[in-house]
Amino acid sequence: MQVSLQALKAFESAARLGSFKLAAEELSLTPTAVSHHIGNLESRLNVSLFHRQGRRVSLTGTGSRLAKATSDGFRKIDNALEEVMKAGNAVRVTTTSSLAAMVLIPSQHEFEQANPDISIEISTGESVDSQSYIIPIRFGDVSFAKESDVIRTESFNIFGAHGVTPPSWSNETITIFTTEWKNKSLPDPPLADWLKKNELDWANIKLKKFDQELFGIQQAMAENGLVFCSTTLAERLLKANLLQQFETKTVKSDLCYYVPNKDSFETRSAVMFLNWIENILNR
Repeated sequence: MQVSLQALKAFESAARLGSFKLAAEELSLTPTAVSHHIGNLESRLNVSLFHRQGRRVSLTGTGSRLAKATSDGFRKIDNALEEVMKAGNAVRVTTTSSLAAMVLIPSQHEFEQANPDISIEISTGESVDSQSYIIPIRFGDVSFAKESDVIRTESFNIFGAHGVTPPSWSNETITIFTTEWKNKSLPDPPLADWLKKNELDWANIKLKKFDQELFGIQQAMAENGLVFCSTTLAERLLKANLLQQFETKTVKSDLCYYVPNKDSFETRSAVMFLNWIENILNR
């Protein structure tokens, strides 16, 4: 059965406030208009919703049941509208600790300066959040991610602190920090492929492993060795002269950053952020 939304709104307000006059003031209508809407609703439903005693009104039993339902319904609508409005002006992102620390947080100010009406909230975690208003940027096996969801396919190289002497691969023991992922299903960092591509071997290499790339990068910047890590995380540090790349060739990997169901994010703020971060990761 179709009934007027305005009539339901008039009824809900009058039921909640206990007065047609107060309902009229809340809805910017006249008391006559409120009475007319409620009368039409009663006629449409073929029931009495109010006891009328002069200017005083009180709900009937049927009116009380409908009042609870309409009050709950309008409250849910108001809450949903508020959530949608917040989503339109804010971006909530969850991602890996390394990407957050090395890329997103340092670049956050740039995005917010270019989009002063949109704020970014960044958190870290390993699970994929399913809430429609949270954008999960995940690190995973490119073969398991939909092509349309991938925002960056990873490549790896060796980096050291800016200004350190380039390594002599055949004449000294070289400490290399690399990563052993917490998620054992992920492909390993392609260090063996990198050595082969650069015509090097394991003879003088001493490996030390962390469970996050961030820690190996910090060790390299402290001049405690070199780090074998993604070019995505190293790029900003190279530009800031905190890391340097040696005369070695970059190697591709089976890893990527992706956003599950990327095309499902439809708010203006989410679309602008996704376009921006894809550009940041691939420029």
